[in-house]
Amino acid sequence: MRWLLFISFIFSINFSQAQELAILKYGGGGDWYSNPTALPNLIKFCNQQINTSLQEKPQTVSLLDVELFNYPLIHMTGHGNVFFTNEEVENLRDYLLSGGFLHIDDNYGMDQYIRKELSKLFPNEELKELPGDHPIFNQKFKFPQGLPKIHEHDNGRPQAFGITIDGRLVLLYTYESDLGDGWENPEVHNDPAEVRLKALQMGANIIQYAFEN
Repeated sequence: MRWLLFISFIFSINFSQAQELAILKYGGGGDWYSNPTALPNLIKFCNQQINTSLQEKPQTVSLLDVELFNYPLIHMTGHGNVFFTNEEVENLRDYLLSGGFLHIDDNYGMDQYIRKELSKLFPNEELKELPGDHPIFNQKFKFPQGLPKIHEHDNGRPQAFGITIDGRLVLLYTYESDLGDGWENPEVHNDPAEVRLKALQMGANIIQYAFEN
């Protein structure tokens, strides 16, 4: 137990000093690599708007990479199947409990799979919808109504779900919003400029929250 506490303490120090993010590469067949221009555009926006100093090209990590613990935030997206091994679940749990933050953005089609995998992560916790007054919606940019709608799929309302441990939101799952589509280059989805701006602002809020909490 002392060894685990020591490791968690070291990881917490690393997180407090780091300002980088990474894309999560996962198994199961889902396209974890979708939206290739999304994070570079979000990074550029954050460096300009919330004074981050992120590397322009995000790194890629898997749940078993030692480098996972170098990143205070990891981003996950895709359209299809997701599968975590038992070892990956344990490592992800350690990462989150040590101060890490996971943002999962459903790019349409991963909902049924990711919910099943998340049930392995914290069996006694459940995804709960975040209210509009949650701090993640009240960082530099204000979203009093909660998660913005960016890309239409099934006419569902956008929902932000989270898992909170000891008062800290450790995992954010954005559903029926598709923030990543709004972060991509304008010509990819032809979204209006005001819609893309909302997506980038919400993304900046997520990064600011993860880095400061």
